Amino acid sequence: MSRHEKAVYAAGAVCWRAIEGEIRVLVIHRTKHGDVTLPKGKVDPGETLPQTAVREIKEETGFDVTLGVPVGIAHYTVGSGRDKYVHYWAAEVTDAAVRASTFVPNREVAAEEWVSISRARRYLSYPQDVDVVSRFSDLVDEGITGTFALIVLRHAKATPPGEWNGSDASRPLTAKGVRQAASAVPSIEAWSPKKIVTSTAVRCVTTVAPLAAARGIVPKQSESLSQDAWEDGTGDVRSVIGKRVRKRKTAVLCSHGPVIPGVLREIALATGTLDGSYLREAAALGTGEFSVVHLSATNPGSGIITIETHASRD
Repeated sequence: MSRHEKAVYAAGAVCWRAIEGEIRVLVIHRTKHGDVTLPKGKVDPGETLPQTAVREIKEETGFDVTLGVPVGIAHYTVGSGRDKYVHYWAAEVTDAAVRASTFVPNREVAAEEWVSISRARRYLSYPQDVDVVSRFSDLVDEGITGTFALIVLRHAKATPPGEWNGSDASRPLTAKGVRQAASAVPSIEAWSPKKIVTSTAVRCVTTVAPLAAARGIVPKQSESLSQDAWEDGTGDVRSVIGKRVRKRKTAVLCSHGPVIPGVLREIALATGTLDGSYLREAAALGTGEFSVVHLSATNPGSGIITIETHASRD
């Protein structure tokens, strides 16, 4: 077995908030290790990395957070000789989350402290943590802190056309597709979507049903995101995307393989982003997979910040 196969995976965040006009980041003082680090923890069996990040931040700091932009992967070797990979996102801690925190010093975390970015760089015990904070600092320097995401989701596995006697739009999910739809929920919830827009096709409506139930959201069905509309040229993806960018709220857009490249292209056009192979890569989704397109909440017209793609777990 290779070192990579034995690797340890973990996730965490650069938690931040604005205090008296200055961006502060959260560092934790760990009891057992006697060090100063960023909140993070190992992936539990069956968890996804975004799910782990949100859970670990809650457990270590008491803060409920929504993930923002990814800020890198720390790679180092632990004492056993195994590789460890820690995935980090930025995560704003709201005033409400601070008030609701239940943190008390414990056997794992002795204290938590809000410090300036420059102090965090001097204060953190490990160079890989400093590198992650530096990547976050680059975003701050560019005026990018508050963000929202458009999560482009391809429907889960559906019954093949040759095995279905009804219309294409009425094709249902397979048993695997049902599992894919459910397994996507914990990851997508890490970005706390406020809106779900789906193609009218049964396979799309059914794909978002578990997420809608978990979030308490009634999905909006849009013919413009359907494959039928794409095939006959009657769809209006541009209007759907334009509205979502104007709203500046995280939303899920569920559609079909042939339609998704146009969805990504319209997001780029709506935000003044140059076309490129990265858009085609983000659109090349398998069933049940999704790409998270991160945009600035204060100036979405400044372009796509980054795109991350998440595979299906089934």
